[in-house]
Amino acid sequence: MDLYSKILFEEIASMSYIHNLQVWYEKYEKRVSSFSLLGGFVFDAFTLSRVDALRDNLWVAVNLVVVSICIIYLNKHEANSKKKSASRHFWLIMVLQFAFGTLIGTFVIFYFRSASLAVSWPFILILVLALVANERLKKQYARLSFQIGFLFFSIFLFSIFIVPIFLKQIGPWIFILSGVVSLLLMRIFLGLFNKFSGESLHKHRFTLQLSILSIFIFINFLYFTNLIPPIPLSLKEAGVYHSIGRSASGNYVVSFEDYGWRGYLSLYPDIHLTSDKVIYVYSAVFSPASFNTGIVHEWQHFDSATDKWITEGEVDLPVAGGRDGGYRTYSTRDGLAEGHWRVNVLTSSHQVLGRLRFNVVYTDTEPVLSTEVKN
Repeated sequence: MDLYSKILFEEIASMSYIHNLQVWYEKYEKRVSSFSLLGGFVFDAFTLSRVDALRDNLWVAVNLVVVSICIIYLNKHEANSKKKSASRHFWLIMVLQFAFGTLIGTFVIFYFRSASLAVSWPFILILVLALVANERLKKQYARLSFQIGFLFFSIFLFSIFIVPIFLKQIGPWIFILSGVVSLLLMRIFLGLFNKFSGESLHKHRFTLQLSILSIFIFINFLYFTNLIPPIPLSLKEAGVYHSIGRSASGNYVVSFEDYGWRGYLSLYPDIHLTSDKVIYVYSAVFSPASFNTGIVHEWQHFDSATDKWITEGEVDLPVAGGRDGGYRTYSTRDGLAEGHWRVNVLTSSHQVLGRLRFNVVYTDTEPVLSTEVKN
């Protein structure tokens, strides 16, 4: 066999292998997608470290670039009818879907770590549904409006936490700036699309504008109704204790009533107090390095007469950034009325980081306490 024949034979074999792989994937697509969804999510959960980690954010940025390139070349391929290839179209769609799945999976993990599920569960549910839908909407990826809408959604979610990390601030104005940045990045992408795809966006203008505007308004609505977690801050640990002190090594030592597994079954675990005792609420809040901010412990008592939560006091506390386990601090209160209490751990702009619930019961005898060291 001469050299030319050998090369030709290898090319034909390679094309046959790719075709067979494509046929196999199409046959077992649902099983492969389900396995990829579960496997990728578990992999990300163990490998993604911190929301401010350079490696993790580069991973998000690389996937956004991959998505952008796929959208441009997919539509360039569609616009050039003479060079249409079913195989190329198939693999572009596959890469696009995989990259979107990776992005949404990353966002689910990052936002979940910052979420108080009692407050932010609708937003987390939306992300989970988007992740699952990504595995089921293969045909929709052929539509330009769907591609660009999903891209803008991903860019906005990335901007929400990367802009505060760069500016080392958090709050409503920083969120608004994040939205402006996401719109500017989208404008740059659309310019590149017009230049390189070979397809004009003019005929899709209304649909694209409506898609981007709807997503922009929807995410702003979620933020200003406090449904989006206050990322990049996150509550690493929190608890209600009878006392808090410092060990010789500088760690906190706490005392508490140990109910064992039964304590996890009660929404309002009992805290037994004598008349002169103080309650301590401990929180460890993670913030990025050099990201120094403040939090609030909002103490609320449930008034059964009015069926409302009454704020009895707020305690402002500092938070220094960079510690993996979160910056540890606490607030105290004495003279609590019997009944249901909750302490909301809030950002300085009153977004909910977490919530602690307990039931105050007065007793004449001291309860049996256990101790624990908070490293």
